[in-house]
Amino acid sequence: MFVDQVKIYVKGGDGGNGMVAFRREKYVPKGGPAGGDGGKGADVIFEVEEGLRTLMDFRYQRHFKAKRGEHGMSKGQHGRKAEPMVVKVPPGTVVIDDDTKEVLADLTEHGQRSVVAKGGRGGRGNTRFATPANPAPEIAENGEPGQERYIILELKVLADVGLVGFPSVGKSTLLSVVSSAKPKIGEYHFTTIVPNLGVVETEDNRSFVMADLPGLIEGAHQGVGLGHQFLRHIERTRVVVHVIDMSAMEGRDPYQDYITINQELKEYNLRLTERPQIIVANKMDIPESEENLKAFKEQLKDDFPIFPISTVTRQGIRDLLFAIANLLEVTPEFPLYEEKEETDDVNRVVYRHEKQEAEFAITRDPDGTFVVSGDKVEKLFKMTNFNHEESIRRFARQLRSMGIDDALREKGANDGDTIRLMDYEFEFVE
Repeated sequence: MFVDQVKIYVKGGDGGNGMVAFRREKYVPKGGPAGGDGGKGADVIFEVEEGLRTLMDFRYQRHFKAKRGEHGMSKGQHGRKAEPMVVKVPPGTVVIDDDTKEVLADLTEHGQRSVVAKGGRGGRGNTRFATPANPAPEIAENGEPGQERYIILELKVLADVGLVGFPSVGKSTLLSVVSSAKPKIGEYHFTTIVPNLGVVETEDNRSFVMADLPGLIEGAHQGVGLGHQFLRHIERTRVVVHVIDMSAMEGRDPYQDYITINQELKEYNLRLTERPQIIVANKMDIPESEENLKAFKEQLKDDFPIFPISTVTRQGIRDLLFAIANLLEVTPEFPLYEEKEETDDVNRVVYRHEKQEAEFAITRDPDGTFVVSGDKVEKLFKMTNFNHEESIRRFARQLRSMGIDDALREKGANDGDTIRLMDYEFEFVE
């Protein structure tokens, strides 16, 4: 089964907790704090494995949680950081954040890596909080939570040449004739329901990868037929080979087929029209084809080369392969996504205006409880060790410095009111 799109959940490992400890050794009076830091949590890393061809493995495992770092220990010993979680993906995988739809990575080469969920840093032990005013602090942080997100993996086939055209125009047959690929070929529409790849070698020892893609029909850019499944895979190809049935055996007009397919490519992604195109007039062994080809050339307004071929008699195939190989030599790769421009002036600083998100939000439940939420305040809460009074007081100071106390008063909070943060409730004290 060919799987080319899947949604999964990834979570980086939490950092290890810092420790509150003190030196208690013979002959060492007033030993002082000795709690070590926690270790860093593991990252989730995607790595390209060239032997993989589909995203099939992700159908059975959709949750990837990396290990947390080791907790800090006494005698100032730091916890060990966790080893990264490496997940293998096939070449051609695009990683997209499900919430923002931002492209996180485009993985194409064997061994290429990308961190998709960062592990949290380790919490600090009480040795880090010692000051002249407080030489023996009972404060330690819990580890920072690891990054978590839902991501969409899309596989876009890595091929130099993409065969496009209506169903049953002879794309699969052409691929089977010019390469050792063995696609399923049948006398009915949509015989091909997954992309087939074949390596083609010309007589002068040049080679390229050709993809036979599922047939297009009108409305494919909206997902009609096998539309989106097909169109996703043509994005990487450098040359489009447009196969047309010149015999018109199915009652369609060859020129109208050509117009329809090109319109679908344009509707899906305007950048596909940048690709150079070769028109293949197939089934020339059928008597009516010559007359239809003549009419086709009269109507054609585009300046694309036309190669009459027959996959049955092998007529014209040698010249077609030479033309494709020649075109590939002068055609650059088309980047799928715009890369950010980098300036040559190393001393130049570029400032970009980014809307700053609010650090917290305060709402009120029907029962009168004040609810505090926000990524920053929730992270502070998770990293606070509530087993020690000093840590609780530090957390209260952090909330005050963020302006949460004042914001609660503005919302009408009075002494004794209930405040909820995540699943925990506190009492508001003036």
